[in-house]
Amino acid sequence: MPPESTPTPFDDWLRAHATPLDHLDPAAPLDDLEPLRDLVDGARVVAVGEHSHFIDEFAAMRLRLLRFLVERCGFTVLAFEYGFCEAIPLDAWVRGEGTDGDLAALLATAVPIGLQDPARYLRGHNRTAATPVRFVGTDIPAAGGSLLPALAPVADYLRRTDPESLPMVRSALTIAASFAGDSAAVAAPAWARLPATDQDALTALLARLTIRFRALRALYVTRGDARGYDTALRCLEAACHGDYTFRAMAGLFAGNGLTADTTARDHYMAESLLWHLDRLDPTDRVVLMAHNAHIQRTPISFDGHLAGLPMGQHLHDALGDAYVALGLTSTAGHTAEMRRDEAAPFGFTLHDTPLEPPAPGSVEAAFAGSAPGLAVADLRRARTERLTGPDRIRMQSVHLHTPVVDAFDAILHTPTSTATSATHLEKP
Repeated sequence: MPPESTPTPFDDWLRAHATPLDHLDPAAPLDDLEPLRDLVDGARVVAVGEHSHFIDEFAAMRLRLLRFLVERCGFTVLAFEYGFCEAIPLDAWVRGEGTDGDLAALLATAVPIGLQDPARYLRGHNRTAATPVRFVGTDIPAAGGSLLPALAPVADYLRRTDPESLPMVRSALTIAASFAGDSAAVAAPAWARLPATDQDALTALLARLTIRFRALRALYVTRGDARGYDTALRCLEAACHGDYTFRAMAGLFAGNGLTADTTARDHYMAESLLWHLDRLDPTDRVVLMAHNAHIQRTPISFDGHLAGLPMGQHLHDALGDAYVALGLTSTAGHTAEMRRDEAAPFGFTLHDTPLEPPAPGSVEAAFAGSAPGLAVADLRRARTERLTGPDRIRMQSVHLHTPVVDAFDAILHTPTSTATSATHLEKP
């Protein structure tokens, strides 16, 4: 804590209540995580965040937490910040389909934000598990980079159930292919360069397909089954939300976007998880991995302006205390800043950026002055005591103003963070 800072009631509370942890090694014994058992008791969904993607310590801790929640707490599903449609073949892989080496091909076009090691862990665990752990995706396709992963399965479905509609989906595929990329950093500016007639035609085609899908449900189900229909419709909805997100991002970049317009993506992510919960066994419990800014329970604001309603807010509204959000942050070290570059793989480059000292009033400053280095704090206790907690938390190399005690149910803190090597972004 900076010398000028005066300890706050929250600092004193944190000093008394933060629980030290022993390891970052994913293969280390899990006994030090046992204090988390009370935190997750009764939770249907436990979300595990990170203040930045591409951080070695966060990847290691998230894998340890996954092991703990699966092996000791009985969690049966991993949900990830990954495309709903793309996750279907990956779920088959983690449950034993194909060969170990198939993972590289399955993830070849996915932004590498730490999915490989959890997927490998699940596949290994499932070899001997009495009940295999499933994998599901929640996101729009290709991290907002392409509609093709969503529209291709829709086309396959319509060939069997409604071939008359195929010309519409083929027209949508043709337009979508003209600007497709591996992330929104590539696709959003490419979409903005399309003629307005193509942009509008794509939106109109997706809207017409969606209305027809919903109106003809009874017919489609008789030609297939309810599960196939529900999955195809969810993929079509992924394309609709992706298309909306292109417009929202174009407005954001141009400075004339609507308030909180990019919320469409987070809303789809939340509704996807709820879609899965509706179809899972009532005893299934889910580990959800995504960025802190997706899992927090309160709105996202920048400079006093509402920027978005995150997935975590939607899930908390739907699930109440059955949703638990665990944010990950660090006091010192480096982060990986993502800078847009359409010529680079995935449309951005990673820059190893030193972190500034924790800002006064941040949860990192509180940990720096009051708690052991590697530790977890259950913030529900602070809420019960009506403490006024920190009003900001790291997000990449800056601090996001947010009421931390309300936004997260717990914070896991590492004393330092290390940016993953930029070679991590190289494609096979």
